[in-house]
Amino acid sequence: MSTANRISTPLTTLTGVDHPIVQTGMGWVAGPRLVSATAEAGALGILASATMTLPQLENAIVEVKSRTEKPFGVNLRADAADAPARAKLLIKHGVKVASFALAPKRELIDKLKEHGVVVIPSVGAARHAEKVAAWGADAVMIQGGEGGGHTGAIPTTLLLPTVVDAVDTPVIAAGGFFDGRGLAAALAYGAVGIGMGTRFLLTSDSSVPEDIKQRYLSFGLDGTVVTTKADGMPHRLLRTEFVNSLEEAGRLRQLLPTLRRSLQFKELSGQSWLEMARDGLSMKRSTGRSWSQMMLAANTPMLLKAGLVDGDTSAGMLAAGQVVGVINELPSCEVLVDRIIDEAVLRLKASGAACGSTAQPAR
Repeated sequence: MSTANRISTPLTTLTGVDHPIVQTGMGWVAGPRLVSATAEAGALGILASATMTLPQLENAIVEVKSRTEKPFGVNLRADAADAPARAKLLIKHGVKVASFALAPKRELIDKLKEHGVVVIPSVGAARHAEKVAAWGADAVMIQGGEGGGHTGAIPTTLLLPTVVDAVDTPVIAAGGFFDGRGLAAALAYGAVGIGMGTRFLLTSDSSVPEDIKQRYLSFGLDGTVVTTKADGMPHRLLRTEFVNSLEEAGRLRQLLPTLRRSLQFKELSGQSWLEMARDGLSMKRSTGRSWSQMMLAANTPMLLKAGLVDGDTSAGMLAAGQVVGVINELPSCEVLVDRIIDEAVLRLKASGAACGSTAQPAR
């Protein structure tokens, strides 16, 4: 970390990081290499655990700790049958932050907080933020429709203020952020920091194959599509030929490839059929998916692995936020974070001068 500028917010105080920037937990992307590089840059790196077995997660945590002494976090699937066991690993190894893609149970929040772990669920609506805030979540992250995850249609500029107005809990904004202007804007809205996925994926520290990164850089603002054809849930993906073929394929045509990928996922996860069934039932109860959607649930991790790990775009998906259309380089995490902070400080100072008062970065 080389920047002399700092922006202190409740996020930096809560987590102990230097800068109010979060690298989100992207499956197959946010591994020890990227997380530790983010942490060393002074931001909050989040290790993605959904595609890891329990032993793999423990090994990944140990590896991150061997690479950096800075705080970092782990993203957990709240609906996973082994979520409590994974939470115990965070407690055992002194991980600073637990983030969740869905709302964790109150008991799990209490257990983590009892051991000093900061709990940050992701939410998609003000009512969800109100629920987890009432359960004791330390902060919430919102993601607008511009993002690359399970996004709704509401853009960040509308979702963020509704959540900030609804809760006193610190709010982190994600979806559409890539530079210091975005950080300054989010702080002006009342957020305590920003989360970025695609921007960190497209760094030199990311383990995504170089030719795949170059493929990302070739897409414009219209280069993504939100589809439910992978597993019945909305995903924003690069508009590749494979994704176009998914969009056009009927349910019957998808059946055999889906069964094949289910077998691959079973082997990769080390789960028995009974464990997979229990995990699927837990997911169904928490997400409200239909049984036909549950049949497709193993599609996503395997299709993302094919694209992001194996580099096979003819048989894999590439998750991306809309910001992919304005990114044209692959800086290191350190260079990226320094640049964002420096630009945000300049923007906040300029805003303060324009209104004749000192800018207040966050509430």
